[in-house]
Amino acid sequence: MDNSDDMPVVLDFSTDFGVLNYAYALEQLEAAFYAEAAANFYGDASSVEGQYFADLAAHEALHRDFLAAAIPSLGGELIPNLSVDFSSVDFSNRASVLGVAKTLEDTGVSAYNGAGIYLQNPDLLTIAGKIVSVEARHAAAVRSILNPGSADFAGDDIVDPMTGLDAAVPPAEVLAAVANTGFVTTQIEVQNA
Repeated sequence: MDNSDDMPVVLDFSTDFGVLNYAYALEQLEAAFYAEAAANFYGDASSVEGQYFADLAAHEALHRDFLAAAIPSLGGELIPNLSVDFSSVDFSNRASVLGVAKTLEDTGVSAYNGAGIYLQNPDLLTIAGKIVSVEARHAAAVRSILNPGSADFAGDDIVDPMTGLDAAVPPAEVLAAVANTGFVTTQIEVQNA
């Protein structure tokens, strides 16, 4: 489905399908970004960073496609494809691309962590845990590229130094942060979260 007329998308967290569609929305955003970044890589495509972006693009597309198949197969209705706009990103500029990648990956990890409490089916929580672990690896890799040889891969801004736990951000806050990037032009509303 396409959301070319940009009707608001409503995510109702009272059901597992609302949570899964939330994850699907975030995976659509990440997959679209990494597809663009990999296609317009800022450096030598044979570099280690080029391979990272190819891998990230493949993983995010797999996550998106997995959720797109899982939701209807479980009896849920899939939200339409979101409209995205990356015109503010300079894909020829390393700092621009890595900065957006850091934002998207950190947001994705905190989003999964914050939405897990709404999942009612424990099997779905296991699957979400498997996806968020990959997202956390992505976040650490991007942070390491940005600041090599540092502890930024698990910095105090995302991992609480007192508990050792990653941030868990409520869905409404995540979607407000995503809206503030301007990357998703489709309006997304949250209910029951």
